[in-house]
Amino acid sequence: MTEEELVSPLVGPGEREDESTLRPKRLAEFVGQARVREQLELVLKGAAGRGSPPDHVLLSGPPGLGKTSLAMIIAAELGSAMRITSGPALERAGDLAAMLSNLVEGDVLFIDEIHRIARPAEEMLYLAMEDFRVDVVVGKGPGATSIPLQIAPFTLVGATTRSGSLTGPLRDRFGFTAHMEFYTPEELEQVLRRSATILGVDLRPDGAAEIAGRSRGTPRIANRLLRRVRDFAEVRADGSVTRAVARAALEVYDVDELGLDRLDRAVLDALVRSFGGGPVGISTLAVAVGEEPATVEEVCEPYLVRVGMLARTPRGRVATAAAWTHLGLPPPRDAAGQLAPTLFDESDPAHTAE
Repeated sequence: MTEEELVSPLVGPGEREDESTLRPKRLAEFVGQARVREQLELVLKGAAGRGSPPDHVLLSGPPGLGKTSLAMIIAAELGSAMRITSGPALERAGDLAAMLSNLVEGDVLFIDEIHRIARPAEEMLYLAMEDFRVDVVVGKGPGATSIPLQIAPFTLVGATTRSGSLTGPLRDRFGFTAHMEFYTPEELEQVLRRSATILGVDLRPDGAAEIAGRSRGTPRIANRLLRRVRDFAEVRADGSVTRAVARAALEVYDVDELGLDRLDRAVLDALVRSFGGGPVGISTLAVAVGEEPATVEEVCEPYLVRVGMLARTPRGRVATAAAWTHLGLPPPRDAAGQLAPTLFDESDPAHTAE
């Protein structure tokens, strides 16, 4: 695993088995997202009382916050089987029809990254979600025939990191939509304590607080850092994860107090030292740090914007005063006035800058 992957919210190579071990199995075990848990509990208990499948559920939010875990919990709470697929895998309507025809009553169908589903499959999904049937077209041209096929009542759980990319007709067919929020440090400490118990790690309270503070509000990153700190504690310490051990371990892995890694700091350093704080286009910035523009835009930029160190403007990316301070440099006297975007910036500056 590279340094950049260590604090990436995306699933890394070979991590799925580790994640499956740490996933909560029931709603009562799920940490954080209190409002979503309360709403989801009402949906599931109401459906169980009526003896019918619950409404279709859409889970939206940044990666690594527990959307897949919640989907699995829904199936477990209902006592139903779960079929898993992803939007990119459903390229043709026939792919979806084959999956739907194999469902039994009460099954949960989980579609990850549902906003990337192909249009023909999406249009078939409309009828399946509303009327529990699909129309299978047999033949081509004028002789083509549409055969209606009844499917068992099921619950669709869709997960998306870009709810705005969903088409209106698809979004409107979900009876319950939940938006996942980033976790607080206190919630991440609970996640870490639970994971440490499962992994058999001697995690001290101060060690949990240190890791939680560098986890970018994301449980997936917190669990990943815990595994790396565990390695350090077992090899170079007595096996206990204290604040001092956690700090020493994360220094080895180049994760600083705010959760910034080598690439994050390289982006800020290039922006500040090479381009005077900006504005600069994303492609130019990516070349300066030797990375692909997509990596900088999708992995680094969201968190740097969220912690207030980088701003996106119509002319390009600019460093805020906080970025200069974090790098140990005095910010320009006019940084507060010129670097922050105003209410009059264009609505979608990402596509107007380079």
